[in-house]
Amino acid sequence: MSRIGKMPVAIPAGVTVTVADNNEVTVKGPKGTLTRVLPAEMEIKVEGAEAVVTRPNDLKRMKSLHGLTRTLLHNMVVGVTEGYEKRLEINGVGYRAAKSGNKLTLSLGYSHPVEMIDPEGLEAVVDGQNVIIVKGINKERVGQYAAEIRAKRPPEPYKGKGIKYAEEHIRRKVGKTGKK
Repeated sequence: MSRIGKMPVAIPAGVTVTVADNNEVTVKGPKGTLTRVLPAEMEIKVEGAEAVVTRPNDLKRMKSLHGLTRTLLHNMVVGVTEGYEKRLEINGVGYRAAKSGNKLTLSLGYSHPVEMIDPEGLEAVVDGQNVIIVKGINKERVGQYAAEIRAKRPPEPYKGKGIKYAEEHIRRKVGKTGKK
């Protein structure tokens, strides 16, 4: 049995989970509403303050989908109650971020400033000049937008300049040595 799949998903007060036909799950909470079509083979039952995911048989594909379906449902519940955030740090001389309206402007050592517009439902907050916090209720979209920001100037291994996740550790390399 899938250890993750058999765990029930706790539904806090103020959150409603509805399962429509074809496993279209809608989760409504204080921060917003998320809708997603989960694998049709899995059976999702909402019983009181928890949701349980069960699988029809023990085929390899069903075992894989069991844990995935439960995790996706859990991420939706956490998203509408607490929300998700990713922190990015900008390192480098002259590298900075600025925010005006829903436009994020990054100065990353290129000949031009890099401008990014926040996607629908996500928000990028600039803390100081070198910390960007991406916030939203959809875990996948928060991670994707943070990855797109990081891709504008990934950290390089010699001086550590670039945009990195706050919890990321950059493996540093030793630079070349001069001839004697």
